[in-house]
Amino acid sequence: MAIHQRLQQKLLQRLSPQQIQLMKLLQVPTASLETRIKEELEENPALELEPERFEEKENTGDEFDTAEETTDDATTADSYEDDSVSDYIQDDDDEADYKLRDTNYPEFSEEREHPIRSGTSFYDLLTDQLHLLNLDNTQQTIAEQVVGSIDEDGYLRRDTSAMVDDLAFRQNVIVTEADVEAIIEMIQQFDPPGVAARNLQECLLLQLKRKEQVDSLGGIIITILTNYFDEFSRKHYDKIQKQVSIDEEVLRSIIQLVTKLNPKPGGESPDDANELIYVIPDFFIYNNAGKLELTLNSRNAPELRVSETYRGMLRDYEKGSKTDKRQKEAVVFIKQKIDAAKWFIDAIQQRQHTLLLTMHAIIDHQRAFLLSGDEADLRPMILKDIAAATGLDISTVSRVANSKYVQTEFGTIRLKYFFNEALTTESGEEVSTREVKRILNDLITFEDKKNPLSDDQLTEQLQEKGYEIARRTVAKYREQLNIPVARLRREL
Repeated sequence: MAIHQRLQQKLLQRLSPQQIQLMKLLQVPTASLETRIKEELEENPALELEPERFEEKENTGDEFDTAEETTDDATTADSYEDDSVSDYIQDDDDEADYKLRDTNYPEFSEEREHPIRSGTSFYDLLTDQLHLLNLDNTQQTIAEQVVGSIDEDGYLRRDTSAMVDDLAFRQNVIVTEADVEAIIEMIQQFDPPGVAARNLQECLLLQLKRKEQVDSLGGIIITILTNYFDEFSRKHYDKIQKQVSIDEEVLRSIIQLVTKLNPKPGGESPDDANELIYVIPDFFIYNNAGKLELTLNSRNAPELRVSETYRGMLRDYEKGSKTDKRQKEAVVFIKQKIDAAKWFIDAIQQRQHTLLLTMHAIIDHQRAFLLSGDEADLRPMILKDIAAATGLDISTVSRVANSKYVQTEFGTIRLKYFFNEALTTESGEEVSTREVKRILNDLITFEDKKNPLSDDQLTEQLQEKGYEIARRTVAKYREQLNIPVARLRREL
């Protein structure tokens, strides 16, 4: 029996608690930072908010300063007992060392009141209509089961047999599939039209049957969607004309009517139409006579400090006999909480520094775009470019760019918008892929809708404009723009 020995060397990197804190905080957008800080304040009594504003002492350390790094073994009771208490009770420079905010950050309307969305949800809308029906107890139970099975788009995608089983095993109500189907037909008469449909075909038919225009078409549109729905959805209009024997003008009227129907009845509740999404920018960029000035949202610079109460406890211990075992255990606990507070404060500070460092690099790279607002001035830029300019790791830059927004004079822009790949032109110049997508979108917008451009034709026109691009790349960009293929873009 042969024995094989293998020597393998592995390079492992252990992250300090401070590094882990920073990694997590970098991913948190400004809108969620306050919540994260509140959680830390609740968990750690040694951390508290500054009651007053003091002048900041300049602190420009490295991104991952590990001068005070402690390992897991260093947090034991023995190691804390060996440490000097005086290192924890000195507070002469604490406020300066851990002060994260100065007077240069613009206040972001902290007192602004944002409207809170309220009203009737889609489920409540259906439930209110359900109460208007004259149902017995069993029918009411069935109806509640059906309404609860309708998804957010307004579709009923559960099988009738599955709902029968749920009623039997979970609510001890024995019914047949015919009983459930009868209730479904009732609910399909609810508003919005098309609700409780099993698929898109049934959804459109339910809406059409409630429209007066159907009568004027002699039921032809019902026949088409019932018998030739696949051909209609794939825009094989020539086949439909032959099968139904209608002219192009009638078919055009049918298409116009169908395209006005709602494919997602559950997505248009009265409150959804008025819902507004508020974005809190993480950065502000101002154009001061051609000079771009960057500021960080003040919410990213909270006023935090180590609790003076906890420092006072250590002063009392320093003055005491230091022989009480319980007192020693309490000191170990206090030291741990103070260390955790300092780590968190320093992580906040490092987060602030990393955000500004990364955003400055983005400004330097996209200065032309930020001055003009023209998408054509957007330079190719990837995470590696910013990582090289800042000295940060690519993963760190990615965390900064994730879910962050910057407010410019051209609107509030997501940081990921600035990142795009390069495409080489015929002259050898590198241009942003976003510019190519814009040109591609313009070509499709102004094409002949009766004879839309295929991917090959789009490729040829882009190449004529000097963009060296393959057909598969054109297809990829078209899909990213959510534009269907030429056959599905065809109109009569």
